[in-house]
Parts: sequence; C-alpha cells; structure tokens
Amino acid sequence: MERVAFLIDATGERVDCLLNPETVQVTRLAGVRPRGAAGGQLTGAGLADDPLVFTGGGRTELVLDLLFDVDFADGQVRPADVRALTRPLWMLAENSAAEHGWLRPPLVRLVWGKTWNVPGVIVAVAERFDAFTVTGSPRRSWLRLKLVRVAETADRAREGFAEELAAAGTPAAAPGSAVVAAGDGAAAPGYSGVRFDLLAHDALGSPLRWRLLAEHNRITDPLAVPPGTPLAVPPAGSPPPATPTPGGVS
Repeated sequence: MERVAFLIDATGERVDCLLNPETVQVTRLAGVRPRGAAGGQLTGAGLADDPLVFTGGGRTELVLDLLFDVDFADGQVRPADVRALTRPLWMLAENSAAEHGWLRPPLVRLVWGKTWNVPGVIVAVAERFDAFTVTGSPRRSWLRLKLVRVAETADRAREGFAEELAAAGTPAAAPGSAVVAAGDGAAAPGYSGVRFDLLAHDALGSPLRWRLLAEHNRITDPLAVPPGTPLAVPPAGSPPPATPTPGGVS
C-alpha cells in the first residue's frame, strides 16, 4: 500500500509517513463571521439569528492520525527511539520559511496514492508515546497532525476535487489482467481476511462492483477467498450482475 508523503515545495524533499493513517478528518469552515461594529457585535430585536458578514474564502483543515513504530521501519538499521522517525514532521510545523519578510511554516503538499494531493501548511502536531525501553526511549508513537490548505481559487479547488474523484474511480488493473487477493493478517475464524471490496476497487474502480468481480470469477462466498488467489478482471463494459427477485428468479 502506498504511504502518505509530504513534499516540501521549496526544496522538493519528500517526508514519508511510516504507515497510512487509520482516519482522516476534513473540515471546511466557510468565510462567515458575525456582523460587528466598533462597539462590539451587532444584534437586533426580534432576530432569530445574529447578523452575518460573508467575507468569502474560508478555511479547509485536514487532521491525520498516524502510527509510527520502530519495528516497522525500513532498512536493516532501525532507530532505537521513534522520535527519529517523527522529527521531520515536527520540523514541518516550524516557521522555517520566509515570505515578504515574515516567517512561516514551509509549504508542503500532502500526497497519498492517486486520490489525495493537497497543498498546505502544517499548523499543529501532537504526539503520544508508548512502548518505552528500560532507558526511557519510546519505540511507538501515535501522532496527530493538522494541515491547513493554502489559498486557492474556488475554480482550482473544484477542479482538484473533481480530479481526485476521477482518479479514485480509475481501475488500477487493466481489463483482462488479474488482481491477487491479499489478506489483512487478522482474520476471524471462518473468514479469510481478504477485503473483496478493495479488490473490486482495484479491478473495476469501485468497491460497490464487488458482485461483478465475484460472478466473473464464479465465486459464491467472497469472504472465503484464500489470500494469494488470482482473480480475473472483467472486460470493460461488462454489465452489472442482475438483482435477484423474491423466489430466486432474476
């Protein structure tokens, strides 16, 4: 699985995250504020809501929860302290870049697979450590990071979102090829651990088309597919599977 990375705009340097985040929270705050005057906020008798000023623009925030563990680090020589892995992300929240005589965090671009490409600045980092050694060095870190998208025109933001959705709907495997079922390593009894919906996303561009992938490969129980099983990708334009009617007649 492709990892999340931050590309530093000024230098082209790439800061990789150790693992993909479990969750991503996206918040959009519109350019709206209460109407006020020199004496304070304006109110009016009989109003159900405070008067507002529509300023335009707004603020888009992304919050990522990341896990770092020295046992998952690449390479033969692994650090003894997980802070060696998370320090580059902390540095991205420092005011290390200059603009018009003012210091600011460096401009970075959040890149994750084909569907996330967001320019912004990291405004907050929080980290919780555990799995300490006898010398007090933490081996695991739970890191929460907040990124604020940089100013873009409304048209560019709309185009970028459309591009991300289009990329997310593009199959990763060519028609007539094959995808290989991979297990998650934590299967419950009676369950192979294979995510058939993710296979459908790779093969057909949407996890909602898992029935088409299953029927094309004559699979009656997608939950029992053994890891490592190759599955044929249906040709382009294959019709969706018929919806069964009551009584078993389609």
